[in-house]
Amino acid sequence: MHIRTLAQLASDLRARRVSATELTSHFLERIGRFDPALNAFITVTAEQALAQAAAADRRLANGTATLLTGIPLAHKDIFCTSGVKTSCGSRMLDNFIAPYDATVVERLQSAGAVMLGKTNMDEFAMGSSNETSFYGPVHNPWNLALVPGGSSGGSAAAVAARLAPASTGTDTGGSIRQPAALTGITGIKPTYGRVSRYGMIAFASSLDQAGVLTQTAEDAAMLLEAIAGFDERDSTSLDEPVPRYSQIVNEPWDNITIGVPESFFDSGLDADNAAALRAALAQFEKLGARLKSIELEHIHLSVPAYYVVAPAEASSNLSRFDGVRFGHRAAREGHEDLLTFYMRNRGEGFGAEVKRRILTGTYVLSAGYFDAYYLQAQKVRQLVSQDFARAFAEVDLIAGPTTPSPAFGLGQKTSDPIEMYLNDIYTIGANLAGLPAMSLPCGFVRNLPVGMQLVAPPLAEARVLKAAHHFQRATDWHQRVPATYA
Repeated sequence: MHIRTLAQLASDLRARRVSATELTSHFLERIGRFDPALNAFITVTAEQALAQAAAADRRLANGTATLLTGIPLAHKDIFCTSGVKTSCGSRMLDNFIAPYDATVVERLQSAGAVMLGKTNMDEFAMGSSNETSFYGPVHNPWNLALVPGGSSGGSAAAVAARLAPASTGTDTGGSIRQPAALTGITGIKPTYGRVSRYGMIAFASSLDQAGVLTQTAEDAAMLLEAIAGFDERDSTSLDEPVPRYSQIVNEPWDNITIGVPESFFDSGLDADNAAALRAALAQFEKLGARLKSIELEHIHLSVPAYYVVAPAEASSNLSRFDGVRFGHRAAREGHEDLLTFYMRNRGEGFGAEVKRRILTGTYVLSAGYFDAYYLQAQKVRQLVSQDFARAFAEVDLIAGPTTPSPAFGLGQKTSDPIEMYLNDIYTIGANLAGLPAMSLPCGFVRNLPVGMQLVAPPLAEARVLKAAHHFQRATDWHQRVPATYA
């Protein structure tokens, strides 16, 4: 059962070839057997999952089921879940029980989906390798000595190891697409505002976007259709109709022009990755797409701009975590003043990477430096957005690598923050511009999966999902499973 896609499982449930309770029990058993080595989950909600599965079986029996009724899935531990710990991978929130559901959780629950648990992540979504979590690093299912990518590494590892058919994730600078590429699965970040951020604990509010990690583009279409749409509780939510993604992916696909930024194929890209990507682009040509070389003039500035904007917003968002209203509270020492108490709460509650970004963000927002750093970064952001807009006047999609290399070793880059940050060099541009972007498996390098990234114009998720689905109907990279978990 665990090898079957979400779409196949939905068909099995509707045909009553398997019950939601049987399916949920199967995945809970796999989590119990394999997760101790992977560390993909922070919390497993077995009792709640079985209760939801029983309710789903009743809906399936009485004819009130939806496409997702009875489907087990996991949630990144950044989404608030009523009555269940929401830690954000941090000691600061290790004791936080959310009093309400995030909109993403709420909508999937309304559709009848079953929550298996909450997945591990880089602390407050700050990381590219899933090594900054308070609960320890997540291991890549293809090689336990390697990282799965971050910050949605727990979600990616769970899906890649088939501990869950799908999972939610968040993407601030590549945190869905990058781990999807390093673990050999499919991940999509929709247009900024397409999916509500209500109940999603904020890292960088103008960049954060919820999305999904799945085996296939068809599965991603099903989930995105369920979670997308306007939400009056989120001031950044777009009031736009949601297309029937699950149907659109199967429509004919032709007369598509794909832009290829040749600057992406420089010395920073692993040569074997480049070869796999070229082969994937050739496959798109066989499917009828036309390739066109394009230039994104300012894309090389996206990383430095991002690492000014994101820490600035993080320093503001994380100021609420003081250990007094909620969050980690240090033991009181004598008659210390309130400021000292705050400092100890935050000093104990936050990890090194979060502290680094808070300090960076506070610095670039401080008097005398705001104009020199933050304002300039926002100007660069606008230039990157304009580059994409000019490119999409000529092409329908933009294709390139998702990551510079396959997965790297645990601890290999932790001592060099700059080298770690460069893992998101190809993904950050889409976040700065608020564009939908997707990573799909496109080959293997040294027995490790690599991904191709597809970027589309605003609100054109259907276009990227359809292209990915047609590619996956002609290839089998997305069907590969690490031998241990097959």
